[in-house]
Amino acid sequence: MSGGADAVYFGGDIVTVDDALPSAEAVAVEDGRIAAVGDLAHVLALAGADTRMVNLNGAALLPGFVDAHSHLALIGFQAGAANLLPAPDGPVGDLASLCAELVAWTAGETGRLWEWIIGFGYDDAQLPGGEHPTRRELDEVSAERPVLVIHQSSHLGVVNSRALDLLGYHEGTPDPPGGKIRRWPGGTEPNGVLEESAFFPAWGLSAAGFDEAERLRLLLLGQRAMASYGFTTVQDGRLMTPADLELLEHAAERGLFDLDVVAYPDAALVPMLGDREVSVAEYRGRLRIGGVKLGLDGSPQGRTAWLTRPYLTPPGDQGPDYRGYPSMPDSSVVDALVTDAYGKGWQVLAHVNGDAAIDQFLAAVRRATTRHRPVDPRPVAVHAQTAREDQLDAMRELGVIPSFFSMHTFYWGDWYRHTVLGEERAARISPAASARERGMVYTSHHDAPVALPDSMAILSSQVTRVTRSGHVLGPEQRLSPLEAVRATTIHAAHQYFEEAVKGSITVGKLADLVILTRNPLTVPPQEIRGIEVVQTIKEGRVVHPETPEKHGTPQGR
Repeated sequence: MSGGADAVYFGGDIVTVDDALPSAEAVAVEDGRIAAVGDLAHVLALAGADTRMVNLNGAALLPGFVDAHSHLALIGFQAGAANLLPAPDGPVGDLASLCAELVAWTAGETGRLWEWIIGFGYDDAQLPGGEHPTRRELDEVSAERPVLVIHQSSHLGVVNSRALDLLGYHEGTPDPPGGKIRRWPGGTEPNGVLEESAFFPAWGLSAAGFDEAERLRLLLLGQRAMASYGFTTVQDGRLMTPADLELLEHAAERGLFDLDVVAYPDAALVPMLGDREVSVAEYRGRLRIGGVKLGLDGSPQGRTAWLTRPYLTPPGDQGPDYRGYPSMPDSSVVDALVTDAYGKGWQVLAHVNGDAAIDQFLAAVRRATTRHRPVDPRPVAVHAQTAREDQLDAMRELGVIPSFFSMHTFYWGDWYRHTVLGEERAARISPAASARERGMVYTSHHDAPVALPDSMAILSSQVTRVTRSGHVLGPEQRLSPLEAVRATTIHAAHQYFEEAVKGSITVGKLADLVILTRNPLTVPPQEIRGIEVVQTIKEGRVVHPETPEKHGTPQGR
């Protein structure tokens, strides 16, 4: 190398996540890859006159975080909508503040531009009485414009009367399969609260008027948010329409992605994929289709996840035996979709929160494996919150990777204890330590926009399992800081079949890096969440904070 390495990083903690060399004094980067890792004298031998010397000044250098599950385009949608999140991420603590945020949003630039009044992130678990808002409160926000507020789980929402009319939901309208239109007590008139397949059309209709420029703006807002939390590979985890995939493809063709994006169309879109390549390693404009996604149940915090045992407290007018419900009640359809994907050599991801949904997915995987026996399919049980011990045994046998939504321990741990599952089952949500004891590869994710794409919150939740009230939820399921880091780096890279090029600071791998203010392996566990991202580096180029050259054509692979 005539001019020497492009950059040398030194002067801080370097966490390689490489068992062969767990720590180092310096790292050299050349042509977007790791050129050297080791003691300072060895690495400096690669420096030249043009080498950029980066003194970490006591900060920590880690592999760039690999997003095991989220919804990239929807993160930008969340950023554009009114912020209805409860503390510590937002301002809403009661119905009055929820309505006030919606009214204030309508006066802003986006509020004047969008046809619908839209808010994102309310949580009935944090509202007085644990109740959802209804059409009555939202009618007070506006009787003329349709109003939609999206539950933090993204599996429920509430609309006003105008939106109900647009949706065609009236007195006596039957519930759609896999969803529920909630009613006023003792009647059949909708109260505005919608679950699952009854809710998703409202979300789609609210964004139907967005032109491509607006959708692209929101997509890039999502990318910016992900980079700000140290992610260098991100996911769009369930594309519901051909237009969703086309938007990503247009962004890739224009060179607008700074981060690697792995997309998973809903299995219903398989007939529309045409001759597109699926589950291949090559990125085009930093985009590739990783496989297909199935949604098999709902949300435990929204009490729509499908369980084998009843909920502690059933929602609404449900009886004491209520266990939630499947999104796809006909298991033969699930079997056919998984078998078809296996036959094509495609990776399958399945949204499975409740243990009944996990049973359904594992049965489908077992049948598909018996028929096709792919060499290494790496199917993913996304969330797997209520996974039982016997289910983890089956996952290990079948090669299923559980990707846990560990942040639930903080956001909804108390809600699970007192309302949703009870103490025994709540203590076992996201059982990562049980997976570790089996020697399994497991990952952890944020599922943004359900939660903010906060990498440090992911690490903190795995290490501490502390709830909002300060209760330690299932202390036996806590991980060490290094195990938590592995779940969002090398394990997540493995989930994508990319462990040979990502997930650790190893010579020859891509120079996907993140600089943190402190080392999460050495700070007190309760301080991990307060660590900040200083820089995010994708293949040797700084992508956060934003720089003028960021807006040029990204390097492609």
